[in-house]
Amino acid sequence: MKKIFYIFIFIAGFQLSSNAQVRHVSNDDTKTVKFYPNPASSFINFEFAENYNDSYTLVIFNFIGKKVEDFKVTDQKITVSLTDFYRGLYIFQLRDKQGNIVESGKFQVVK
Repeated sequence: MKKIFYIFIFIAGFQLSSNAQVRHVSNDDTKTVKFYPNPASSFINFEFAENYNDSYTLVIFNFIGKKVEDFKVTDQKITVSLTDFYRGLYIFQLRDKQGNIVESGKFQVVK
């Protein structure tokens, strides 16, 4: 139980330490991003709803908060190769051009 509490504090601290504002909290019916497979081993796909904005940026962080990749969203689907990713949990954020978080989530890499 103690470990779960520390992980929760870490995740909450990660999100609070970012200077970006969460603009929209979505539920399952209004997701902007769908990602699969999860867990993933060699690649992961990010698909954006038809109302996505081409000024969005997809940013991927490892579980300790270090930015691993960022992609300008220019298409409705992005496939990310995981060959340089280590096994573990990763957090993604979809950000608008002001840096505000539109949506976020997590995925697991298993190798």
